[in-house]
Amino acid sequence: MQEFIDILSVGGKTNSLGRAEEVMAAVLADKSKLSELYQCIFADDPWVRMRAADSLEKICRAHPDWVESYIDKMLQDWASSSQPSIQWHLAQILAEVRLTGGQKERALTWLKEMLLSNEVDWIVAVNTMKTLVQFCHEGLVTKEEVAPLFELQHQHKSNTVRKKAAQFLQDL
Repeated sequence: MQEFIDILSVGGKTNSLGRAEEVMAAVLADKSKLSELYQCIFADDPWVRMRAADSLEKICRAHPDWVESYIDKMLQDWASSSQPSIQWHLAQILAEVRLTGGQKERALTWLKEMLLSNEVDWIVAVNTMKTLVQFCHEGLVTKEEVAPLFELQHQHKSNTVRKKAAQFLQDL
């Protein structure tokens, strides 16, 4: 069987998901392969990293409990990444899993840091705000803590981010 890193490095345009669905299906059929997929996040190729993160996020939607044992690693390894596709997938994953007290604190710190600038990637901004709204509804963070960050996103260059910031403020 071909290694995941090789599978994720080919298929489609470089900015496509390529054969990520194939890798995701293999992991869903055999949970023990999740570790191999996680290691692809450290590949030299940013497209492999993006495809691996996308696959992990989709697996998390189906089986959040499978990914929970990786949250500490993700909050350490992924949170330090400057690659937007890693950042937005981490924001999505954080919304899907059960977090411990310490993980909640680290997740909230990271999510808020992502919105300290209106220069953040537009998909990162939208997914980060979406997760913070969910956390607000769950009582993990207050509206007063996140509203100023959403207000800052009203000045984002992306019209989508500005609209979502306004919508999310109303949702709070």
